[in-house]
Formats: sequence, C-alpha cells, structure tokens
Amino acid sequence: MKLVEANPRVPVSSIQATVAQQFEYQIQYKKGWRARDRALRSVYGDYDKSYNELPALLMAITHFIPGTIVRYETKDALNREGQVMQGYQFFHRLFWAFKPCIEGFPFFKRMIQVDGTWLYGRYSHILLVAVAQDGEGNVTPIAFAIVEGETGAAWNFFLTNLREHVVLEDGVCIISDRGAGIKVAINRERSRWTPPHAYPAYCVNNIFETNMILIDDKGVVIDIEMSELIYEYC
Repeated sequence: MKLVEANPRVPVSSIQATVAQQFEYQIQYKKGWRARDRALRSVYGDYDKSYNELPALLMAITHFIPGTIVRYETKDALNREGQVMQGYQFFHRLFWAFKPCIEGFPFFKRMIQVDGTWLYGRYSHILLVAVAQDGEGNVTPIAFAIVEGETGAAWNFFLTNLREHVVLEDGVCIISDRGAGIKVAINRERSRWTPPHAYPAYCVNNIFETNMILIDDKGVVIDIEMSELIYEYC
C-alpha cells in the first residue's frame, strides 16, 4: 500500500522485489499486478466510479478558473444485447481550454501545432493537444481534448471547439502529421481550417520519422513526394 501511495505508477517489478526482500517469497507478475490494482482502488477509488465524478470536477474548474472553456459529450450505455440502458451514459469526449491560454493566444505567433498521444492506463483514450509559440520561441499548450481515437469525428470535435473558443483569428497556420482523421476534419465542408481562414501544413519531423524523404550518403535530399507531404496551398 505504501508503495502505491508514494508512487501510483510503481512498477510491478518493484512490488515483486519488495515482497521477495521482506518475505523471502517470489510472487508472479500477475499476482503483483493484481496487488497493485487493488491498492490503487483502495487509495484512489474505483476506476469506473471515478467517471461519475467528472461533471463535478469540470464544474469546479470552471468555477475557480472563470473563463475556462469545458465541453464534453456522452453516449448511450448499452447492455450485452445492444439495448439502450435508460438513465445511464458513458463518457465519450472532453475538450477544455484554460482562460490564461485563451487570452494569451492573440499575442502568440499566427501558428499552432496539433497532435495526439495514447493515454496510459486501463482505458484506451487519446489525448489531443494544441500548442502555440510566443515571440521568444516558448511553446505553450492552448487547448486539450480526450477522445476515443484519432478519428475524423474526434478531430472534428477538437478542431471545432478550438476554432470556436480559442483560435478566433483567420490566417493561422496549423501544423499536423499526415493522419487520415485530421485530414478529414480539416477538409470537411464549411471548415474554417482551410484557406483563407487557415493554412494547413505537415510537420517536418513527422515526415522524416515516417521515412518519406530519401537522403543520399552526403545528406542531400534526393527524392520527396511533395504532393503527399505538403498541402498544395502551402
């Protein structure tokens, strides 16, 4: 219990080592994982029930940080037969942007970068983040979202709220990877993320990481599929 209280992400191997040292008994990895899971529930509460506390948490955030934007969506809960369970909802998506970030963006460069990463833990969700840069090169996060995956609908939820509440000006460059989901969201009908409202571009690091550029032994670029890597209007 003390190990989990000190570090909720304590490795199972550390639990195994502690048990072996104190009791001279080697437990299997699965048993150590179950012990950590039980301790986490005891200290921090049940995973599923914690979702019920989300509305109160969001209400507290908007109360103590006035001007902070919070938008979330739920979906119908279904039983094993696929029937809607009346009175129950599941968490679906969440967007939030803190007031200081919203008020600070007009003083940043007319450029944002968006990306997503997997969350660690029991549930598989994606954290989407938009960042901006000030005149001295400092990077600041301006908006966040937790979604079900990098789908077109999820990106549309994030980018729509980002446009409505944070990035209000036109002429902004939006940098992203070449994911299919964000392409769909950016190029949807009546999108304000296409010219002249915004100018999409691809992240150079992502281009190199996905091996779309061929470089010879002297470090000179010898082949690049420009039509696939950069939007035609950039």
